[in-house]
Amino acid sequence: MDRDAACKMLFWCGVINYGVLLLWFLVFLFAHNWIYLLHSRWFHFSVEQFDMLHYAGMSIFKLGILLLNVAPYFALHITRTV
Repeated sequence: MDRDAACKMLFWCGVINYGVLLLWFLVFLFAHNWIYLLHSRWFHFSVEQFDMLHYAGMSIFKLGILLLNVAPYFALHITRTV
């Protein structure tokens, strides 16, 4: 795979991953009670614990996107123009 193809792949991976993160956030924001009721059937935790788990999960996912998609994309993009 050449640099241009890798750069395009990382760009689209980042776009798709940020789309998943945005969808997760929107569903969590607008369907919070429904998701909590669904998950509280399987796991016993408070609303505060539920919110903390989702916030931590979104933070870890965002960090993964930045480290595994965005940073390599910019590194390849910078070295491609040199």
